[in-house]
Amino acid sequence: MGAFTEAEITYLRSQPLMRFASASPEGKPDVAPVIFELDGDDIVTAGFNITHTARYRNIQRNPQATLVIDDLATIDPWSPRGVKIIGTASIEEHDGSPRFRITPNVIISWAINDTSPGIPKMERREIH
Repeated sequence: MGAFTEAEITYLRSQPLMRFASASPEGKPDVAPVIFELDGDDIVTAGFNITHTARYRNIQRNPQATLVIDDLATIDPWSPRGVKIIGTASIEEHDGSPRFRITPNVIISWAINDTSPGIPKMERREIH
């Protein structure tokens, strides 16, 4: 098995946006909603002029990143679900432009693998 379960892969591929959090070496946080793609066990994201963003500067000096992809399966009953990825980000060139590649170290998901009614069960996995 790869880093993600089949249910998580299906969910991630169905979602258009994630939140990408980074921090400066001094600990100043930044978070931005961005588009993304699943590339094997990694998440990749690019965008327009990313070299001018706080996350670009942050990742150059502090490669730790956290991503959240979530939504509401239903509003009534209230049913949140999602995946949180804690990992290491790098900047790479792709088709002549920079993009981020985030490799998971920890994956936390809720209401993705276990869709039983009620309070979602949180699952946490360390990826080696």
